[in-house]
Amino acid sequence: MIISLVGYMGSGKSHISKILSEKINFKLIDLDKEISRRNKLTIPEIFEKKGEIYFRKLEREILEEILATEENIVFSLGGGTPVYYNNMEIINHNSKSVFLRTSINTLIERISKQKEKRPLIANISDEDLPEFIAKHLFERNAFYSKAQFQISTDSKEPEEIMNEIIEKLYL
Repeated sequence: MIISLVGYMGSGKSHISKILSEKINFKLIDLDKEISRRNKLTIPEIFEKKGEIYFRKLEREILEEILATEENIVFSLGGGTPVYYNNMEIINHNSKSVFLRTSINTLIERISKQKEKRPLIANISDEDLPEFIAKHLFERNAFYSKAQFQISTDSKEPEEIMNEIIEKLYL
């Protein structure tokens, strides 16, 4: 079984996938880390040197490759992954998808602390960040909402979120 975590940057996909994979003894794959590893470049470097279109094509190839495996995997996807091509359809077809739904205020609080690591928001001023996140999240929610399961992450400890995922998937 493959469990795919989707959601906006800052929703907790990386952290939750790590503790979930340890708890249920599944292999952990973080799509962005896998892309970085194969390219020997960070995600911001790929965006800067090769552009977003190159990144999205590569992301799609690796996504399809991993979703085609028979392994037990907890798969942490990039925030933009579900939005491009028909990615959300193949994610749903080949895995159990879980949308980590997070409020704008929580996202702003989390993301503002790590702007330089995130190419999409690195150059956005702190005062423009709330509006950018709200608009971006509104656009992406249509895709995230296609996930088979949704879990609100606001005011919850990571272990509580992990346990909700396990409960929903009957693991």
